[in-house]
Amino acid sequence: MPVISANTQDIQFVADELLQLEKHYQQLPPCQDMDAETFAAVVEEANRFLLETAGPLNRNADEQGCTLQGDKVTTPDGFKALYKQYCDDGWNGLDAPTEYGGQGLPYLLAVILGELNTYYCPAWADYPMLGHGAREALTAHGSDFLKQAYMPKLTTGQWTGTMCLTEPHCGTDLGLLKTQAVPQEDGTYAITGTKIFITSGEHDLAENIIHLVLARLPDAPPGTKGISMFVVPKFIPDENNQPGIRNAVSCGSLEHKMGLKGSSTCVMNFDGATGWLVGEENRGLNHMFTMMNGARISTGVQGLAVSQAAYQGAVQYARERLQSRSLAGPKYPDKPADPIIVHPDVRRMLLTMKALAEGNRALAYFTAQQIEKTRYSDDENVRRRAAALQAFLTPIVKAFITESGIEATNLGVQVYGGHGYIREHGMEQLIRDGRIFTLYEGTTGIQALDLLGRKLLKMQGGQLGPIAEEIQAFIDQHPNSPYVDTLRQHLHQWQQLSQELAAKAQQNPEEIGAASVDFLMFSGYVLLAWLWARMAEVATQQLDADGPRGKNFYRAKQKTAEFYFNRILPRAAIHAATLRSGADNLMAMAEEEF
Repeated sequence: MPVISANTQDIQFVADELLQLEKHYQQLPPCQDMDAETFAAVVEEANRFLLETAGPLNRNADEQGCTLQGDKVTTPDGFKALYKQYCDDGWNGLDAPTEYGGQGLPYLLAVILGELNTYYCPAWADYPMLGHGAREALTAHGSDFLKQAYMPKLTTGQWTGTMCLTEPHCGTDLGLLKTQAVPQEDGTYAITGTKIFITSGEHDLAENIIHLVLARLPDAPPGTKGISMFVVPKFIPDENNQPGIRNAVSCGSLEHKMGLKGSSTCVMNFDGATGWLVGEENRGLNHMFTMMNGARISTGVQGLAVSQAAYQGAVQYARERLQSRSLAGPKYPDKPADPIIVHPDVRRMLLTMKALAEGNRALAYFTAQQIEKTRYSDDENVRRRAAALQAFLTPIVKAFITESGIEATNLGVQVYGGHGYIREHGMEQLIRDGRIFTLYEGTTGIQALDLLGRKLLKMQGGQLGPIAEEIQAFIDQHPNSPYVDTLRQHLHQWQQLSQELAAKAQQNPEEIGAASVDFLMFSGYVLLAWLWARMAEVATQQLDADGPRGKNFYRAKQKTAEFYFNRILPRAAIHAATLRSGADNLMAMAEEEF
């Protein structure tokens, strides 16, 4: 499949016209100089750079993969040169603080950069993403010593980062982890244990790799309350903050994966490696959540990116592929057959992909704006409300968008027919690369339990909170929207389901697990309905005002919104009926009856 430019027009529409970036940034003192023109210029330049450099590497990255010789990992051809240019041009530190050599630009631009990285080459995107996450964790919890030692080079990209959580015997249940951290006389710790599934754990792109490792102190309490976080560098920095002696950490093997073969996923062995405590003892899981929650947003955006890539490829193919005649008679009588885009079922698939990708983009960017408010606002009430929105939306962004990504990539193959199953067209690679995004940073089931059990029931007492206020505000302010009645009904049902589940959970805790995934998916479909109603409203206004993206763009928005409400939103009813059926139909069967 040829490298197709990303849809930057939709990126700009969502950021500028839907989410009103200039108004948004005027309320955030560190970002008040950011205007729409500058924002657009950064996005367009990032797109141009990655179109020319990352896109051409994608297929070879899949075919060549990473290789391990001894304990050294070699990345696919071209990655090392791309990474150097990426860092030299300042992309790695786009939103990093200027005090550490970053550009200090808004977080949303870094989110969009991550989307473009994944759109052009999913395997490549993981390398800068993990460094970004390590930097955020150290910013939030690192001591001044650790920040001075690691932040400047994590910002420039000279050093990259990882997060080391999973062990062979424990994945999500980190309370079972066994890696040990023994205090040393000089204030450091000796870290011993094995971690698996470590993205970018070893590679040849940077001069040093900084591992953030979860481990237990000798006297730590059991379970998750006894976990601490440590910085463990591949090379211990010397007195000049240059890579010094090799630390006792090494790559034991590379995982043999279904996809993302150009991304090094490693088994990492720590054999008494020197580490430094990050934050407080036994608070490591809390500290790591800074990196994990950022990674969950980034992973959701990766699901969005493969959805968009699948759509872009499928719609181009559908315009070119001649097959059969339209049921209503020939549309192109001068050709031997009509292009398949004339067929209703092909349009069903294309519109499903388009509606999900563009709706999910709006959801991801809206959530990113809440993160910006928590970071940059000087109004405590604004920060508190944004933090509540961010907490509630994060598991939905991660799980709903990545599940949508799987649907979109499958549809992309289906549009191509048999050609979609052939490697040269690139569509089957999108399925294989994108499949991991539903698993990274906690599976869909884990995200759903977080949303329903922790965020909705424990933190919000069964109430939807600020997100319901956001949706209600649109309903109140746009009484003439063609979608307002449907949106009102779904918001009411969402609130009802929340209260019903809160009551059921008090009687039987297993009701939470039985209902959680359906509740999350219902939530995602209602959120996209709200955002599509908003986008349709903006499109109508811009059509009247002769907006900057042309009439076809805004008409497409209106028609995609109509498709979403008529063809996609009805799925929510199935999820509501399913979760209301209760836990008994899941738990009644004895184990031996399976």
